[in-house]
Amino acid sequence: MPLSGEAIRMMNYIDDVSVTLRRILALVPSLTPEERQRVSEYMAESKPNVEQVQTTLKAK
Repeated sequence: MPLSGEAIRMMNYIDDVSVTLRRILALVPSLTPEERQRVSEYMAESKPNVEQVQTTLKAK
């Protein structure tokens, strides 16, 4: 079954998020342990997060 334009657009957004996460990973070594902890907490508290989106996509 072919994908709709909207599904393809969403997959492109996911690619954009992956690029951003790779950039974040590349910068992690330059952070102090305290900075890593703060960034980790900030990311965990962000809304929406990956888990919420994944749950929504799997909902029937």
